[in-house]
Amino acid sequence: MDRPLPPISVYILTFNNARTLKACLESVVPHADEVVVLDSGSTDGCIEICKSYGVRLYHQDWAGFRRQYQKAADLTMHPWIMFVDADEVVPETVWEEIQHVLAQNGERYNGYVIPRRNFYMGRWIRHGGWVPDKEIRLYRRDKGRWEGDLHAKVAVDGPVGELKNHYLHFPYRNISGQIQTIDSYSETAADDLFRQGKRVGPLHTVSRAFFRFFKEYILKRGFLDGFPGFYIAAASAFYVLTKYAKLWELYRIPQEEEKREESL
Repeated sequence: MDRPLPPISVYILTFNNARTLKACLESVVPHADEVVVLDSGSTDGCIEICKSYGVRLYHQDWAGFRRQYQKAADLTMHPWIMFVDADEVVPETVWEEIQHVLAQNGERYNGYVIPRRNFYMGRWIRHGGWVPDKEIRLYRRDKGRWEGDLHAKVAVDGPVGELKNHYLHFPYRNISGQIQTIDSYSETAADDLFRQGKRVGPLHTVSRAFFRFFKEYILKRGFLDGFPGFYIAAASAFYVLTKYAKLWELYRIPQEEEKREESL
């Protein structure tokens, strides 16, 4: 016999996501018992969109990935919570499956992994480094927490199940948007490695970038997605190259400044 469904809170982070936010909210507001949005200073109309959908809207200056995610989760009030990115859409099939698993297995699992399908350059990506793409998104509020930094993820205490239906991801407007993300993420990653005392040399940097491309384009068959598959693998390799090059640069800057002072 099915159990009564527990209420579900959805929480979303925003920062200038007006391009995708409306579709995101339209996919969650009719189904969730509560929608919480934590904004970090949007100026592109995100605030107005949120207000038009009647969500619970909060502001916090950017505090890093893990802290920002956890702050949004802490603002929710229901026993089951679900994180959705502002550039994602949750289809009806996912909501139907959520209703089913919570009714059938409400006491069995403390969280659920949900797979994601990515749309890029006019097509759904089905191979390469973006596949498989899945992580814990739905979980008991008192059993989960965000861990990590740049690539923060939810960790859940206890058993975790997995849904079959995909939610949909629309990550970049165009190539320029992807390049901007690579620049930003590689900066954060290099800073993290620098604080950990990690060092790299030219051979390490080039070999890591080459292997990333080979793995995603050849081993994971990114070539089956045509030119988008090639560009995704190339951009992924460029991210690796840029991350380690920036790390190398962080060690070089003090040396260069010392040399300049000595030459004066």
